[in-house]
This record gives sequence, structure tokens and C-alpha cells, in this order.
Amino acid sequence: MAEIKKVFDKFDTNKDRKISREEYKLAVKAMGAANTEKEVARAFQVMDAGGDGFIDFKEFMKVNNDTGRGGGVKTSDIHNAFCVFDLDGNGKISTEELWEVMK
Repeated sequence: MAEIKKVFDKFDTNKDRKISREEYKLAVKAMGAANTEKEVARAFQVMDAGGDGFIDFKEFMKVNNDTGRGGGVKTSDIHNAFCVFDLDGNGKISTEELWEVMK
């Protein structure tokens, strides 16, 4: 759960404890997605259970707990997303790495 929280916190760039469409879009774009609007719409359709336009940690966890049961984001996808930000491969994402990816 701690690893999932770390990933959630990387998406939640303004630290308001929820992921907005714009924050998600930036992360997906940083991972090299060609059509970020489509990816964002699909992700929010799956994860935004409350329908408020944000993904909170509870919703994020639910998706990750559903992995392997026919739904949700795969743990390997989260790991790959983390690796996009962990440029030096040390298992941590520094502010410099985050800044470099977000540029």
C-alpha cells in the first residue's frame, strides 16, 4: 500500500489529496501516450467512482485492489509509470527528476 501511495502522490502534484484530470493528463503525457485526452477519459471512467471529476486515494486504491480480477490498473503499469519519473533508477523520485519529466 505504501508503494501505491507514493505513486498516487506523484500524480497529485498540487498535494490536495486528489488527482485532477489535468494532473492525470500530465502524467500520461509524460509516459508517452499519444492521445492523452482519450487516456484521461478512459481512466476517469474507470477510477472516478464518485463522479466528482477527481480520483481520490480510496478510488485509486480500489482500482489497484481490483488488479487480477478483471479490472483496474496492473501493478506492472504503475511500476512502469514510476520508472518514467525515476530517471536515475535509484528507486526514488527527486524533485529534479519530476521537474525534468514534467518539462
